[in-house]
Parts: sequence; C-alpha cells; structure tokens
Amino acid sequence: MNQPLAYVHPGAKIAKNVVIEPFTTIHNNVVIGEGTWIGSNVTIMEGARIGKNCNIFPGAVISAVPQDKKFNDEDTITEIGDNTTIRECVTINRGTTDRMKTKIGKNCWIMAYCHIAHDCVVGDNCIFSNNSTLAGHINVGDYVVLAGMAAVQQFCSIGSHSFVTGGSLVRKDVPPFVKAGREPLSYVGVNSIGLRRRGFTTEKIREIQDIYRILYQKGYNNSQAVAIIEAEMEATPERDDILEFIKNSQRGIMKGYFSSN
Repeated sequence: MNQPLAYVHPGAKIAKNVVIEPFTTIHNNVVIGEGTWIGSNVTIMEGARIGKNCNIFPGAVISAVPQDKKFNDEDTITEIGDNTTIRECVTINRGTTDRMKTKIGKNCWIMAYCHIAHDCVVGDNCIFSNNSTLAGHINVGDYVVLAGMAAVQQFCSIGSHSFVTGGSLVRKDVPPFVKAGREPLSYVGVNSIGLRRRGFTTEKIREIQDIYRILYQKGYNNSQAVAIIEAEMEATPERDDILEFIKNSQRGIMKGYFSSN
C-alpha cells in the first residue's frame, strides 16, 4: 500500500498487500482483505467490510449512510464478498436497523453507476449491468443477471439464476430460473441459456419449463398451480426452490404473459 496521496484512517484494518491508488479516502471502522485493489478517487466509509481480491474502480462510494430519513447513525455495516468487482461510480449504502447490514456476495460484477441501497442482500456470482438500481430491503439470489438500467422496487425478491431484461421496472417478485421482461414485467420463459452455461442438463431445464408451464401458461391461479406442481411434479431441489419462493413471496410474483394458444 504505502500511498502518500491517499488518506487511510488509522482505525482502518487494511491487509498488507492491498493496493490503494492516489486520492482515495478510507474512513475509520473499515476492513479490507488481502489482494484487493482500490482505484483512485474511491471513498470507503465507516462500516465497510471488503473481502479478498476485490477490485473497486474510481468514483465508487462504499458504505455511505443510508438514504433513509429514519436512519439515526446506528452502527451498521456493508459486506462485500471475495473476488467481487465494483466498477466506476457505483454507490452501495450500509444497512439500517431493519437488517443492520447491506450484503454483496462473492464473485459478483457490479458495473458502472449501479446503486445498491440499504439492507439489500445480494447472493454470489451476480452480474448487475450499468445503471441497475436496487431500492432498499431487496433480496437477490445467486447467479442473477440484471441487464442495463433495470430498477427494482423496495422489498422485492429476485430468485437465483434469473435474468431481468434491460430497462425493466421490477415491482413484483421474480421467481428463480426465469427470464423477466416486458412492461409490466412478466414471465417470458426459462433462463435456459444461463442454466446451460452453469451446467444444468437438458432434462433438468425441461423439468423447470414444465413447472412454469403449469404456473404461467395453463390458466391456473397461483394457489391452484402450486397445488398441482406439488401433486404432480417429482420433488427435486429446483421444484422445491420454486415452490418455496412462491409461498414466501411478500409482494406477490410477477404475472405471466398472455398467449392466444
């Protein structure tokens, strides 16, 4: 490290082989793990817990106080997992008393100008394209892809392995393994390309497609579809993930598209 043009508070805990570029400011009560690179003009504020081998690009602001009028300077944190890349001008706010933390998982790629608000929990291996925005209290599973300029309303959940198309407004929960698009946001199919890239077999993808045909394309309401899926589909981890997500949805899941067939 030893960068004379950066400011590092004496109370920050920085691993020995962290690289901090000029004109960066690191506040008190910050922990940064081994191998992490911090670019120029980054601001890392109190409560940041940054893992190993992360890359944080110029202009990012990590662990700023929440944009929440109820916040009263509680002792909250922001966690960022190992091997996560945060590109230019990303803003990530720390938690409130709701969850006491904002958490980003491992191996994530958060592209330029994204905003992740207070009390969000983001899983591992997620990709958020430029200008994607999460309001507060959002849950995002593993391997989720948000295309550019997607905006997610507070308290929504997005299931693992799902893909949200660019410019989408997410007002309802997005179940796992699906593609979401159109306006209002709707089911537009299973994320088969993403699933194949991650090693899902053709048979497993067909199983997931069969579940979503019952849920979205047979004319059942959600309660009827869930009962049929439980009765007729073999119990598998993927089936159970879908059913659990639907049953636990607080905002309700997004609608299906309407087909004339």
